[in-house]
Amino acid sequence: MLLEIHPDNPQERHIRRAVECLRDGGVIIYPTDTVYGLGCDINNKKAFERICKIRGIKPDKARFSCICEDFKRIGAYGSHISTSTYKLMRRLLPGPYTFILEASREVPRHFRQREKNVGIRMPDHKVPLMLTEMLGNPIVTTSLKADDELLEYLTDPEMIHKDFAHEVDLFIDSGFGGNIPSTILDMTEGDTPVVIREGLGSIDIL
Repeated sequence: MLLEIHPDNPQERHIRRAVECLRDGGVIIYPTDTVYGLGCDINNKKAFERICKIRGIKPDKARFSCICEDFKRIGAYGSHISTSTYKLMRRLLPGPYTFILEASREVPRHFRQREKNVGIRMPDHKVPLMLTEMLGNPIVTTSLKADDELLEYLTDPEMIHKDFAHEVDLFIDSGFGGNIPSTILDMTEGDTPVVIREGLGSIDIL
């Protein structure tokens, strides 16, 4: 299924259809403020395993992140968040950053990393934020990579649909995506962020 959803003024009826797909255990492709991603309801283990298969990764080796729609949800899925870490997140989110936090018990076992950490995103894009808010759960997010290494991230919705329509249940087309992933900040070693990957989010403002 293909849904064209406006990035700035998402049509609620289309968002509801996408949420129904997620609730039914579907795997979707959706836009973020960085690159297009693969997603599913974080609580659905079978859908999570489908995403791992699409990405060619064993579930126990997966290092995916999840999207939260607000800081209340982040506080539920991240554990022992210090005041300084919280202030940093408030300053940078919504935005093109992924925060690695200690996982709380709310994070499903199949999704937790072996280190019992969790990657959390709050993208500056209305579509994924509306999806998670309406779903009532975070959604899994992992970059949608192309087979051609010269085009590491697919940006053209037409090409994305052509290459992945047979592997997912729904594709949300919100126009051309970016080709620079999020900046990853590890906050599990203290209050000073450790830059795991420099992406679209500037590290000069940390």
